[in-house]
This record gives sequence, structure tokens and C-alpha cells, in this order.
Amino acid sequence: MRAAARSFGARWRDRVAASDPGLLRLAAGLRTVGAITCTLAVLSLLGADVSHLVAGAIAAMVATFAIREKQRDRQAVTLALGLPVALVSVSLAALLSSRVVAGDVFFVVLIFCAVYGRRFGDRGTALGLIAFQVYFMALFVGVGTSDLAGYHGVLAVAFACSALARFVLVPQTPAGILQRLRLAFRARLAQLLDAQLDLLDAGPDDVDKALAQVREGTARLHETAMMIHGRLEEGTPDEATARLVQRRIADAEIAAERLGLLLLTARSAEQADTLTLHLPGAPLPEGGHLPVRDQSLDALRRDLGALGLLVRHPVEETSGTALAQVRNRLLGYRDEENLPRASPSVQDVFRGVGETARAVLGLRIALDGPQDESDDSPETSRSREELDAEDAAIGGAEEDDATAADATGLRRPTTRAAVQVAVGSSLAIVGGELLSSHRWYWAVLTCWIVFLNTASTGEILVKGYRRLLGTVLGVVAGIVLAGLVGHHTWTAFAVVLLCVFAMFYTAPLSYTLMSFFVTAALGVLYTLLHTYSLSVLVLRIEETALGAACGIVAAALVLPVHTDRRTNELLETVLDRLTEVTEQAVEQLSGGPPAELLDRARDLDQALADLRAATQPLTHPVTPLRTRRDTARYVVALLETCAYHARSLAATAELLPTHPSIAADPRLRRAGQRILHNIGAIAARVADERSTVGVLTGPSVAALLQPGGAGTPRYGRVTDRVLRHLQRLDEAVVGLARPLGVRIAPAPPPPK
Repeated sequence: MRAAARSFGARWRDRVAASDPGLLRLAAGLRTVGAITCTLAVLSLLGADVSHLVAGAIAAMVATFAIREKQRDRQAVTLALGLPVALVSVSLAALLSSRVVAGDVFFVVLIFCAVYGRRFGDRGTALGLIAFQVYFMALFVGVGTSDLAGYHGVLAVAFACSALARFVLVPQTPAGILQRLRLAFRARLAQLLDAQLDLLDAGPDDVDKALAQVREGTARLHETAMMIHGRLEEGTPDEATARLVQRRIADAEIAAERLGLLLLTARSAEQADTLTLHLPGAPLPEGGHLPVRDQSLDALRRDLGALGLLVRHPVEETSGTALAQVRNRLLGYRDEENLPRASPSVQDVFRGVGETARAVLGLRIALDGPQDESDDSPETSRSREELDAEDAAIGGAEEDDATAADATGLRRPTTRAAVQVAVGSSLAIVGGELLSSHRWYWAVLTCWIVFLNTASTGEILVKGYRRLLGTVLGVVAGIVLAGLVGHHTWTAFAVVLLCVFAMFYTAPLSYTLMSFFVTAALGVLYTLLHTYSLSVLVLRIEETALGAACGIVAAALVLPVHTDRRTNELLETVLDRLTEVTEQAVEQLSGGPPAELLDRARDLDQALADLRAATQPLTHPVTPLRTRRDTARYVVALLETCAYHARSLAATAELLPTHPSIAADPRLRRAGQRILHNIGAIAARVADERSTVGVLTGPSVAALLQPGGAGTPRYGRVTDRVLRHLQRLDEAVVGLARPLGVRIAPAPPPPK
């Protein structure tokens, strides 16, 4: 029973860790709720009235969520600077409350400065957000000059409680966050292996659902790897440790994704395309086999389950030798003589299981240090020796510090956004005051919010639509909650705290849900301020719709950045990053000097993530342009395929100094030239539609590596895996040409 309870507890923790990597959403919700609760407790002991309690709750929430810096010392400095900014903001709001025109003009200027401050990084963003939100809070509760001193005290209490919640009640250190992210990576890796096992066993009616789960698991694992990459600098003691962890995370991610591809091939009558794992709705290759029962597939099912067990329960966490023997068996599949009798595609899956087990072993060594080797088999000892040699070789390449020059003037994104939101807010003020002389600021708030973290007209349109939908649903919930809570002050505040927690916990997942919880909480706050009525909540919807419309109009007419232009710019960046990674990986595989390839591969992944976010207006389910939506999804999926193969080439190239089965082959340069030419041709077409440079097709990569003369290395010295990745990358790049309208031409014959 105790063992069953421990197993249930471990699986529950894994699910929580996988659903919220690093527990970042949970910590954000708890920290904000803790800050608000402490503020309310202190203010109630001081005898504050309801208006001061509401102001304190809003100020505590703002002081907590506005700060996004990763280092605790920088967080403390920003929080300390935020208090005088908040005091000045609330003072000006009180002084200008009776001067309508001057107050409106100042509000627009404040909005411009707050958005423009984003160019100064996280601190500028936080201080601008605090200034705006505190000014809004003053309008919401009606701060006047007569009670200004009391609200100054409220702000001081709120910021002190925010510091208490951040640094004492719910503390987070960069090292602690990174540790929890690593646990999340392990949990998501185990979930992906479970999904892959379900795919192997899925019948004809369930295979599409199983494949969708594998796609989702692969994307979630990649998301966690990117989060770890973003935290390595702050969360590790030195650069060498950061690079080692990055290397092992990349190995595990690549091995798990490759295992999924091998399973797809084993189910099918033909080679599975990497695109199948990245394109939603892509079917399995034609002629897929139904699940069968034979000795080799039974062993494969057993070993996939054992691999998941090894990920969840490392050998070092248990007594006895059972898991050690499982690990030894799985690592044994890296040797040809240990493979069971089966079809070539099924044997490939066993090889993939062995490589994934090796990646898991490397991950454990990198994260937890030296391991107990007493139960190692010869195959496990060999894997450890290879990992030790790779770890020792990780070092030295210097990063290129050259960066592109920033845009200036109105071309700078922060300046352009500041002008747009100032114009939109001016329209929202005018329209909002026509709707209500007392609640006009809701339109301004919506206009402000739809511009946050958006960069194109399409993104603003989608965000405005989601906020309006969440507001409408939240109004309905607010009506119900206000009726249930009535005027029971502390019950109402408890409901508000629940809504605040839900708002922060769901914010990264769904903007609509976040808007829903915000509006529901506001309905309760209106009740506390004795200003609740159905007409007020209906007005909230009207002001929200007006603010979203003003933001969209400003984005469309004032220095507009159309979605096509934004996606083209990001597509060019992705292609540039893809060129860098591919060129340097091929150069190193051809015998060139070593470079820090995995960092560049992660830069490619980040650029691709930015492009994926920017295409949301094109791929949104309600878009009427179905063909355009399908094209955008297809292009992004092809780029994800390219990124996977480029990442794999980069990881393989870094093994050259230490791996006994990989050697440099100068002929790879010739194979890479065509790929690089094709990427350049696509980039030229994206940059200029008049470009006539075409994509070249021709013999396979393997055919380009025929022995070319005396002294050239044998074909076999370059591993089949390198050739496969190059071939798939070549095919994916050529595939990009068709949806992007690039001319395709056969390559000229090689010179004799």
C-alpha cells in the first residue's frame, strides 16, 4: 500500500510538473494572492475602509505581476523604484481629477511614456506598467486630493506586502526554477514516451488520436527545452555547467523525437516523413500496418514501457538492481548483436530506444553528477565513457558578439507602438466619455492591453476579439457572483482572490480565460464599492468593445504593421538562422573549426517560436481565409521539420572530437552547398517578390557523396544518420519553395 501511495504521489507530481513547467504559473498565482491577502490583512488591522482595501488589493496585484526580471537583486531594485513611481502617479491622478481636459491629456502622455519605456528592457516595462495601472486604480476608486495621504499609505503597505510575498512567502531563485524545469522536462519526456507506446498499439480507429497526442507531447517537450535554455545563464553556477545541461537536454529531445519518427515508420509500409510530427492533421503514411502481436513487437512494447519507467524512476532513487538491469538491457540495443530478430524498421526502433536510454543516462549525469557504476554492463560502461569524453570536450567556442543595428525613430517597434497606443487611447477617451463620463477609463484600459505583447494589426485584432469574448462571459459570471456574495465584504474578497489566482494561472494558456476571471472579479469589486448594477456591467462590455475597436483602428491607420509584413520579416529571420546553423554544422562535419552550434540552434528555435506566434491571426479557427490558413500551417510545419534536422546536425557535429563512429568528410560541403543555395533562394523571394532565383533539385545527398578521388574518406565514415538528416533537410527546404512561390529548377550536372 505504501509503495502504491508513493507511485500515485509521484505520478501526480509529474502531472503537475508537466502541466506547469517550473511551477511558474502556480508561483505567480500564489505570489499575487499572497501579496493581496497580506495587504488586506494589514489594512484591515489599521481600520481602512472598503475603498482603501480595494485600492490596496489592486496596487498589490500590480506591484507583483509587473516585475518580470529573473535575478532577485534586480527584482528588489525595480520594486523599490516602483513605489515612488506609484506615489507620483496616484498624486497626479488626484490633482487632475477635477480638470477633465488636463487629466485626459496627461493620461495619454502617461500611456505613451509607459509603452515607450519598453525599449529599456524589463525594468522600463515594469515601471511603465506600474505608473499606468496605479493611475487607472486612482480613477477606479475615485482618489481625491483630500484623502491622498491615506492612499499613499495604502501604496506603501501594498508594495511592502508585495516584497514580502515575493522574497519570503513564495520565494523563487533562478537555480530553483531551473531545477523544477528539469523535473518538468523529465515528466514531459515520460508522457511523450507513453504517447509513443499508445501510437504503437493504436488500432485503425484510434491512430489519428494517438498521433495527435504524440505531436502534442513532442511540442510540449520542445517548449520545456526552450524554457530551460532561457534560464541556464541565471540558474547555473558557470558557463561550462550551462553548456553541459544544454547539450544533454538537446540530446534527450532529439532522441525522443527521432524515436517517434522510427515508430511511425515501423507502423507504416514506407518511410515516415518528419513533417508528420509537426503538421496538425497530417495522416500516417499510406499502408500503415495494424498492431500485431509477435515476439519482437512484444519486446518492443515492454522496452518502451521500461524506458518510460527509467525516465520516471532513475536507478539512483531506488534500492536493488532491477532498474539497473533494465537500463543495461536498453543501452545494449546500441550494439547490433543485441538487437532482436525483426524487420529492419522494428530493429531501427530498438536502436532508437538504446539511443534514448543513452540520452537519459547523460541527462542524469549532467544534472546529478557521478553515478553508482557497480551494476553497469559493458554496454553501459561504454556509454558512460562516451558521455565522459563528450563532457570533457564541451568548452571553448567564443560567441560572436556582433548584433544587427536597431531601427531608429518611428521604425523602432517601441516608438511605433507608443504612438499607436497614444492615438488609440485618445480615441478611446473621446468615445468612452460619450458612453459614460464616469467609466470611460475601461475603454482606455482595453486599448492599452490589446497593444501589450503584440506587433501587428492581425495580432491586435485577435487579442481584442479574445478580450471581448472573455469580458462578455465574465459579465455573466460577475452577475451570478455579485448576487451570491451580496455585501459580505470578506466573502467577496475571498472570491476576488480565487479569481485573481485563476487569472494568473490561466494567463499563459488562454487570454480569453484571463479576461473572463478579470471581469468576474470586477463584478464583485463593484459590489463592494456599492456601484454594482446590471447597467454597469453592460457598460463594461460596451467600453471593452469600444477600446478594442479603437486599438484596431489605430493599429490599422497609424504606422501600421500588417500581418503579412510582420510574418515575412520573421520568416526572413528564421531562414537566416537556419542558414547559420546548417552552414556551420556542415562546415564542422566537413572538417572545419568547431563552433557553438547548439546556441545557434536554439536561436533558430526562438525565431521559429516568434514566427509561430505571429501567424496566429492567419491560423485562427475563425479566419475566413481557409487556404491562407492551411498554407501558413504548412509552412510553419515545414520550418519546424527543418529546425529539427538542423538541430540534429548541430548536435552530431559537436560530437566529432570525441565520438568514435563519426568522422569529418570534406565531401559534405558539396552536399550542403545546394541546401544553402535553396535556403538563400527562398529568403530572396520572401524579401523581394520580384526575385527570380530558383530552388535547385537533383540527386539525393547520398549520391553527391560518391568517392571523388584518391585520399577521400570512405562513405561509411560519415554516419547514416548525418546523411538522413541532410536528405530530409534538403527535401523540406525544397518543399518550402512551392507554398512560397519560388521557382523550382533541376540542378546543373556536376563538372566532369
